[in-house]
Amino acid sequence: MRKLINVVLGIAALAMLYICYATIADKQNFDAEVKQRETDVKARLIEIRNAENAYKEQHPDVGFCGDWDSLILWVKEAKLPTVVKQGVLTEAQMEKGLTESKAAAIVARGNAAEIAANGLQGFRRDTTWVSLIDSLFGENFNPDELCYIPHSDAKDGEKKKFDLIAVWIKTKSDAIIPVMECGAEFETFLVGDNKQWSREASSLRQKAEEMGNYAGLKIGEAGLNWNNNAGNWE
Repeated sequence: MRKLINVVLGIAALAMLYICYATIADKQNFDAEVKQRETDVKARLIEIRNAENAYKEQHPDVGFCGDWDSLILWVKEAKLPTVVKQGVLTEAQMEKGLTESKAAAIVARGNAAEIAANGLQGFRRDTTWVSLIDSLFGENFNPDELCYIPHSDAKDGEKKKFDLIAVWIKTKSDAIIPVMECGAEFETFLVGDNKQWSREASSLRQKAEEMGNYAGLKIGEAGLNWNNNAGNWE
């Protein structure tokens, strides 16, 4: 009888050990999935930041783009200038008053004697135009996905879009500047078929709100606290 009791107790102990191990493993797997989702959202926000900065550079009078359709269409069609450089100016040339722009202008005129007189035989500054997608994102980038929050379709299969704001503001020094903000709240990408996801999102929201922070991941700030499009995790 005693042997039977010991066997039963041994089995019960092993069962408890297994349950403890499984619980810990499940928690570790869940935490790893949360971190991966956050990483994916951050990566997409950085892509958006790169696109918006390039858009503003080519549209200084417009500023940042606040419309997804317009931004995505521009990303598909846009080209960026790339300067191919050959040769550098020496200290002696710069002391004589040569600058990059002056040297490039001399070479562009094509006067061999003038080029030789200034020692610019090997100096070239050629501008070529390359696809923005190839330059900033790579050939596997899909611009149509730019507006969508990664993993936002994990529960119902419906992709959610990032919140996007682009406005002009007056700073404390009365300067008028364009600013933008783009973000995804925790509840949009920490979603799933079990309550563990909603508890995690709710917990992170509570912590963020207690500190007066945005309850999610975002870049930029559409207000006087503009931060040069930094991410709130950076």
